[in-house]
Amino acid sequence: MERGNVTTPFGRRPMTLGMLASQQLAEKIEPGVTRSKWKLFRAVCEARPALGVSDRALTVLDALLTFYPADELSQEAGLIVFPSNAQLSLRARGMTPATLRRHLAVLVEAGLILRKDSANGKRYARRDREGEVSEAFGFSLAPLLARITEIEALAAQAVADRELLRITRERMTICRRDVAKLIAAAIEEGATGDWGKITCMFREIVASIPRVAGIEHLSSALDEMTMLRDEIVNMLEMQQKTQKMHANESQIERHIQNSNPESTYELEPAFETKQGAKPADRAEPSSGALKPGRPAGEGGELKSFPLGLVLQACPQISDYGPGGQVSSWRDLMSAAVVVRSMLGVSPSAYQDACSTMGPENAATVMACILERGGHINSAGGYLRDLTRRTDDGQFAIGPMLMSLVRANTPVNRRAG
Repeated sequence: MERGNVTTPFGRRPMTLGMLASQQLAEKIEPGVTRSKWKLFRAVCEARPALGVSDRALTVLDALLTFYPADELSQEAGLIVFPSNAQLSLRARGMTPATLRRHLAVLVEAGLILRKDSANGKRYARRDREGEVSEAFGFSLAPLLARITEIEALAAQAVADRELLRITRERMTICRRDVAKLIAAAIEEGATGDWGKITCMFREIVASIPRVAGIEHLSSALDEMTMLRDEIVNMLEMQQKTQKMHANESQIERHIQNSNPESTYELEPAFETKQGAKPADRAEPSSGALKPGRPAGEGGELKSFPLGLVLQACPQISDYGPGGQVSSWRDLMSAAVVVRSMLGVSPSAYQDACSTMGPENAATVMACILERGGHINSAGGYLRDLTRRTDDGQFAIGPMLMSLVRANTPVNRRAG
């Protein structure tokens, strides 16, 4: 295309500012820039949704490229092709003239080609005495070369998005299978838990996935399904450890009884409190004594969930962190102390929760209580009840978090 030249379309086709902008962009091709026309065409195909063209329009672009004589698109070699409608229709798999004109207009509107019409609207080339093309009228491929960086970036992004969607869909399939089989195994083997409720939660997550799900829907559903799977595994692991601990205690008790059956009567006087003796004189259980229903060792504590998921479920807690934000577990625990005081939860109730659940989980529960504040009459009583149920192995944080994540997911907020 000649620099500084503005061409208007032939006949009734109007000139638009978009066409003018495309012509100005086509004049800004960097000197020496070349690209293989077929590699460039593949990039356009990858970036098709972002460019706003249909597959039929790409068929026409493919046909136009076949009329460019060289493999490399180059401004120095000229970028105008001038096939007749009959020739173009044959190479466009027999596309009808009306359909051909419609898709040529789509390519022009998308800024991928330009029209350079002659005075009578015909497409042809003028050649000099040496047979070289001195001037041509037809379709200019200059916009493809001028937008090469943009097109290749869009193509790379499209490939990355497609790969992310594939991986997310694959992970969702595996996680969904894991949850279904874990629930089935727990029910079949009589594991303790409200498996009916957990099954309903599983079905709700599956039902929330659209038939043609995008990455946003899939990622949201995968987060919820992963949390549900982790919670089920956590419940089953704690039950196994509790059963093992109880079995060990029973074996030790039987061993003591069988080894010294009269020891109970011999030791009973030692535990009697003499008149006037201080309570401290009684034999106190060691600090390492196990509470009923709680497994021993480090694995006995409830597993904490990722901080990011906690903040996604409970965004309000960030307002009470240092500087109005929460960027670490330490910040979350500091915010939980502020919220505890604000909601009227006694220090002893919160300390009991920290001892039973662990500091991270206690802070998580406080964040959940803050998020659901309008539905809870007494935050302190509610926290003590959750602490007692945790101690008895009857409370799990996962379902509470999942409910709040679902409520605060952008997709669900828009749906609401």
